Amino acid sequence: MNYTYKTTGTCSSKIELELDGDVVHNVKFTGGCDGNLKAIPALVEGLTVAEVEQKIGGIRCGFKNTSCGDQLAKACRAAYEASQN
Repeated sequence: MNYTYKTTGTCSSKIELELDGDVVHNVKFTGGCDGNLKAIPALVEGLTVAEVEQKIGGIRCGFKNTSCGDQLAKACRAAYEASQN
């Protein structure tokens, strides 16, 4: 399943990802810090939604209440829930 998530509170504006069941693949960010947005997809490739949430959910960027990683955890959960309907 392909899913697109509009981010809030981060430099990136959009996250695209694929889910195979609850396994995350092919994460792509639009906007944001180039290095981080190449590293994060490489690190979460093949993880389950729960593993992504556990590893990067809740991470903050500076004084922001969220981060690109946190937004990805939310995107993965939203994609999974959408796939269950």
